[in-house]
Amino acid sequence: METFVFFFLATVIVVSAILVVAFRNPVYSVISLLVMFFHMAALFVSLHAEFLAAVQIIVYAGAILVLYLFVVMLLNLKHDDSYQRQVWIGVGLGAVALAEVIYLVVSAGIGSTLSLHGAPTTGAPQTTSPIPQGNTEMIGSLLYTKYLFPFEVASLILLVAMIGAILLAKKGILDVPGQ
Repeated sequence: METFVFFFLATVIVVSAILVVAFRNPVYSVISLLVMFFHMAALFVSLHAEFLAAVQIIVYAGAILVLYLFVVMLLNLKHDDSYQRQVWIGVGLGAVALAEVIYLVVSAGIGSTLSLHGAPTTGAPQTTSPIPQGNTEMIGSLLYTKYLFPFEVASLILLVAMIGAILLAKKGILDVPGQ
């Protein structure tokens, strides 16, 4: 049953991701992106990663998708004639990406799983702590111990990007001509 659920969710995710780039109407693309985000959250739930599923819905389906929708509405995109050429370029790049995924799956071998550190394991997962931890505790523990510096660097980069966007908007660089 788990295999069926996984393949169903994976199929819907792949089809909706293809529809994101295949639809000519940007609003339909955003709606298919929403479908993809919700099925990704369901996939996380099926993998017992409930925290990641909640973050997927709150951050991506809630915030990022609304941002995309506002940008699409503000840009007032027009259709152009270069769409057919872009479709074939997209199909070619998608075929290359699919070939890479197939190669990686075949070369990794079937039956081995990856541990937290990326090393293949064949037995039951080993716990280092005598106290069992849930997903949220494990993510928080790793984030604030082993990955503290990259976490702080990422927050600093986001802060600089936000300040830069505010400065560009204040100077009027991002104003749309003709308005």
